[in-house]
Amino acid sequence: MRLAALADALLIFKPDSAYRLAARAGIWGWLSSERDWKIESLEWFQPPASLIESHYDFLQGRPFFPWLVDFMTALPVVVGRVSASAQALGVMRYDLGETQIAKSRPGSLRERYGIYGGLNCLHLSDAAATGKAEVERWSKHVQLDQVKVHLEESSRKPDHTFHLRSLATQVANDVHRGSASRMIRQLLAEETELDGEKLEALDRITLGALA
Repeated sequence: MRLAALADALLIFKPDSAYRLAARAGIWGWLSSERDWKIESLEWFQPPASLIESHYDFLQGRPFFPWLVDFMTALPVVVGRVSASAQALGVMRYDLGETQIAKSRPGSLRERYGIYGGLNCLHLSDAAATGKAEVERWSKHVQLDQVKVHLEESSRKPDHTFHLRSLATQVANDVHRGSASRMIRQLLAEETELDGEKLEALDRITLGALA
């Protein structure tokens, strides 16, 4: 019997999942199950702006592009490579859910842990050809052949996803913007182990998505 050919896919825990520890643990529990895929590498890495601009070149010129670059470069993120057949990659994408949180399928990871709009937790290459190109691009900046990070599958930190989502909707619609923004900062502080300038950066890039 001929085995399905495996292809590479790029994986990125974006800042809204890399630092919200309960959300990260939930997503990692799914990913590390390796049902029909294999995690080939995982590492903390802070991308330069030039890499993010190249990665998202199809979005250049959009009003949110400056925020997107800041979002993906303000803090280190967890970057990895996954190998999977085209069919398995399709299953992973289905489990992950649609890019826009408001349109994500109920029960998907993004519906469960995403906050709002582009605060959608995870990047995963959408096809074998895309994955090949993305892995080649990123491998020039970060090692993608070794698992260097060991994430936890559980966390004692609270998961405020649904409260954050409600508050984010208020801020985005300019309803109680000041008090809702302050509450978002408070809830993020409870979810993460960041403090000082790094926590301020997480606050900035989260609230920046709602401007």
